[in-house]
Amino acid sequence: MKKLFPNEARPLDVIPVGRVAIDFNPTDYNRPLSESEHFNKYLGGSPANIAVGLARLGRKVGFLGKVSDDQFGDYVTNYFVREGIDVSHITRCRNGEKLGLTFTEILSPTESSILMYREGVADLMLHPDDVDREYIASAKALLISGTALCTSPTREASLKALAYAKQTGTTVIFDADYRAYTWKNMDEIAIYTSLVAEKSDMILGSREEFDLMERLLGLDGTDETSAAYWQSKGVEVQVIKHGKEGSRAYSVKDGNWQVKPFPVKALKGFGGGDGYASSFLHGLLSGKELNEALEMGSASAAMLVASHACSRDMPGEEALTSFIREKKAFCGSVVTVL
Repeated sequence: MKKLFPNEARPLDVIPVGRVAIDFNPTDYNRPLSESEHFNKYLGGSPANIAVGLARLGRKVGFLGKVSDDQFGDYVTNYFVREGIDVSHITRCRNGEKLGLTFTEILSPTESSILMYREGVADLMLHPDDVDREYIASAKALLISGTALCTSPTREASLKALAYAKQTGTTVIFDADYRAYTWKNMDEIAIYTSLVAEKSDMILGSREEFDLMERLLGLDGTDETSAAYWQSKGVEVQVIKHGKEGSRAYSVKDGNWQVKPFPVKALKGFGGGDGYASSFLHGLLSGKELNEALEMGSASAAMLVASHACSRDMPGEEALTSFIREKKAFCGSVVTVL
């Protein structure tokens, strides 16, 4: 799978773009958010979580984003520094914008929800002037999150980063995470997510997210049709997630695969996707075959839904390898040919 990342000599492996926020996860389990009184604070935001996950696995990671010019901005920037993530292109807001806040609800291991405060937040202030061509060219891959496309100026900044990636041969990964309540309407989601998807080398998303990308394309909503369409646009790999049912991966070069979740006692229903993305990408960057990388992604997702945090609980290489070995001894392989 090294073909996906042809520029092996570049100093950075991945630069995620977009959302960095603060998560407050309740320690009052199995209660509605309205009755929760105690919370732990964590670094959050899907691109930020993926950055931490990749760094924990030994990847060289940068970040392109905007944070608040206050104590929470200090908190997330310092967190990145401790994880070994390059913060040279994380800039501060100058007009008082604050980091987005996310309050999570853990009603049960299978029932979770998220309450986000996203109006005029810091990460949505990323400006095209913040995007540097040489920085994009220093990485093997650029990861764009769907949430970074929801409004200006972060939308234009992301599209500029995408243009520089195409110019410099930087692999483009699109994480379709979109968060509907930050957009004006569904058609807007479809227009901008499909625009970035068709210029990407890899797309990661749930079946719902693929349906939204394809809203105006007249497709029939099946994984096979989605894969054929995006492959016709030059996308090498698509991973389509189906929650507890697992995921499917389609590759022009390495075939199609069905991926089941590793069995765990879940604590919450969120966070698994970010673990999946970071470990899956780490596998590919390490030269693993697609099926091995998918196994790593499934393992990390299982570990994350069984833990309280997202960023804090991202596994390192040894923990991930041990988990896979122990689970496979119990349940066998989770990856099979479609």
